[in-house]
Amino acid sequence: MTMAIRSIIVDDEEHARITLGYALGKYPEWQVLTSLKSAAAAREFLAQNTVDVVFLDIQMPRESGLELARSLAAQSRPPLIIFVTAYNVHAIDAFELHALDYLLKPFSQDRFAKTLERAREMLSLTQQPAYAQALAACLVASQHKPAEPGKSGEPQPVYLQQVTVRSVGEMECIRLADVHWIGAAGNYVELHLGPRVVLHRVALSKLEEYLDPRQFIRVHRGVIVRTDQPVHLQVMGNGGYQLSLRSGSEVAVSKNYIDALRQLMLEPALPRISASS
Repeated sequence: MTMAIRSIIVDDEEHARITLGYALGKYPEWQVLTSLKSAAAAREFLAQNTVDVVFLDIQMPRESGLELARSLAAQSRPPLIIFVTAYNVHAIDAFELHALDYLLKPFSQDRFAKTLERAREMLSLTQQPAYAQALAACLVASQHKPAEPGKSGEPQPVYLQQVTVRSVGEMECIRLADVHWIGAAGNYVELHLGPRVVLHRVALSKLEEYLDPRQFIRVHRGVIVRTDQPVHLQVMGNGGYQLSLRSGSEVAVSKNYIDALRQLMLEPALPRISASS
């Protein structure tokens, strides 16, 4: 017998609550305990009831869904949150970076079915503390704003400290401080952590927006390296460049990025072995 999945819907729009409730009604194992129109009502209900999944709208008056999620992330075992939104592009980027799920209004039946399947997989994990950590990091990343040149005295952009990688039956939070270099692999990136290579489903260009430029530098359209990794730059026979890293890896460097890389390697504060031209 399939165990019931206890869920609640939190959305200030009645039509959205009805639509989502109707969609969930097609899946017998999903039990909608209540539909609420505010974060405050949801917080009160969650304090008194055990809930597996919260379908949470982002844009709500008085208190946003992100603010409610932030308070839930402080719990050691928060409920699984599926964000439901028609807005907030930066937040959506953050969800993807941290392997958390969301529904973009209006959603198709196929997309909804995939979301429920992912939720079932997540609920089968025994790593709720890892999920809490991922949720907290996601909410920090959702505050990210790309730096605007020429503006001073404004808040500094928020950069990623970790990403969350989700695979079948497993969720892992990876500190970017442990990543030596990052390579593009189609719709994925390869996170190189010494002998380990971890695949993460996000585009390299999207991930780059959230990386601290003091800690990571792009050297090729498909390669980003940690700024303390370059050791030796060599010209190859075909006119290209090859960069040796402290980790022992070697990566290609393209002409578009060679000047910035040379500048980095010549900075006296950063120990370097050599930078050949």
